[in-house]
Amino acid sequence: GFGGATAAKYVRILGGGDIDVTLVDQHAALVSCPVSNRVLAGEKTLEQLTFGYDALRQAHGIRFVQGRVTAIDAERRRIVVAGSGRPDERLPYDRLIVAPGIDFIYDAYPMPARAQRQIPHAWKAGPQTRLLRQQLLAMPNGGVFTIVIPPQPYRCPPAPYERACQVAFYLKTHKPRSKVVVLDANPVITSKRILFERAWRDLYPGMVEYVPGSEVRQVEPATKTVRTVFDTVRSDVLNLVPPQRAGRIALDSGLADAEGRWCEVDFLSYASKRLPGVHVIGDAVDSGLPKSAHMANAQAKVCARAVVALMRGEALDPAPAFDNTCYSFVDDRQAMRISTLYRYDPAKASMEAVAAGILSDHPSLQEGRDADAWARRVWTDALG
Repeated sequence: GFGGATAAKYVRILGGGDIDVTLVDQHAALVSCPVSNRVLAGEKTLEQLTFGYDALRQAHGIRFVQGRVTAIDAERRRIVVAGSGRPDERLPYDRLIVAPGIDFIYDAYPMPARAQRQIPHAWKAGPQTRLLRQQLLAMPNGGVFTIVIPPQPYRCPPAPYERACQVAFYLKTHKPRSKVVVLDANPVITSKRILFERAWRDLYPGMVEYVPGSEVRQVEPATKTVRTVFDTVRSDVLNLVPPQRAGRIALDSGLADAEGRWCEVDFLSYASKRLPGVHVIGDAVDSGLPKSAHMANAQAKVCARAVVALMRGEALDPAPAFDNTCYSFVDDRQAMRISTLYRYDPAKASMEAVAAGILSDHPSLQEGRDADAWARRVWTDALG
C-alpha cells in the first residue's frame, strides 16, 4: 500500500543508498483505493489506478519480493514469506516496517465465504471494485442500491458518502428511477456532513435516502436483504462494508492490541509497543486519526526518518508534524476537501490537531482539478 511503498522509498533516499531495502508485497502491483469510487460511476478504470513497483526497483535500488508474509520472528529478526509455487523464504532484517492495512470483521454479518465475495465491500480496490461496477451496470432502472457503513474507525471516513454520490451520479444519468439507500451505523455522517447533505439534496433530490444509527441485525445474501434496528431493506445491489481491524499479519504476529483490532505505536518513530525492532504504519495504527492514503504516506516519512536515525545512532525528531487531506467527488467533476494539520504533543504522547481543519465551502470544479492533482502527487511520491 501507500505506507509501505513510501517507507521503502524514503528509507532508501534518507539513508543515502547505504541501507539495503527490501519491499515485500503479496501483489505485483498497487491498486489505488483513492479515486476508486469513480470507477463505479464509469469515470475511471481500474487500469488507470494500477501501478507497479518498477520505479522503486530501477530508480531507487529497492529489492522487490512478491509473496505473503506469514510470520514475524522478532527475536531472530526475520520474516517468513510464502510465495506462490516456491518454498517459504526467510528474510533477515535490522529494522522491520509493517504496513498491514485492514482486514474485515464479518462476525456481525455471519455468512458463507462465497456470499462474502458475491456481496462486495469494494473497500480494497481491485476485483471487488470491478464486481460492484458490474452489479451496478446490471441493476434495473428503478432498482435499489444499498450501502452499509460500519461504525468508526474504518478506512477513509468520507469514502462511503462519496461512494453514495458516485453511484447516485451514475443512476441519475443512466437509471433515473433508481435510488440509493445509505445505512450508516454511525449516529451522523462522519466527515464533511453538511457538504454531503447539501450535495444529496441539490444534485440528487429524492434519490439518496440516508438512515443514521442503522445497526445491522441480519443479512440475507440470497435476497440482498438487510435487517436493521429500524427496518428491513431489500436491494438489487448490496454494498456491505464490514467493521474493520488491522490486517491478518498484525493479529498473527501479536502486533495488534488485546482487542485484536489495531496496533499501538510510539508516534515519534512508529515503533511497535509490542514487538522490538518492528515499526507499524498506515491504516493498522491505533492513532485516533483518519485512516487514509495521505495519512499513511505522511506516517511513512516520519517512520523512515526515525528508522534511518536509529540505524545511525542519531536522535529522533522530537516534534514530527504532518497534514492530512481528503478530497471527495460529488459528481463527475466537482469535489470538496478537508485538510488538518497534526503535530506531536509530548504531554499526550500522540499526534494532535493543531487547529480546526480547513473544509471547502462547497464542491467546485477547481477542487475537482485539485483532487486529480493530489492523486497524481501521492502516486508519484509513493511509487515514483
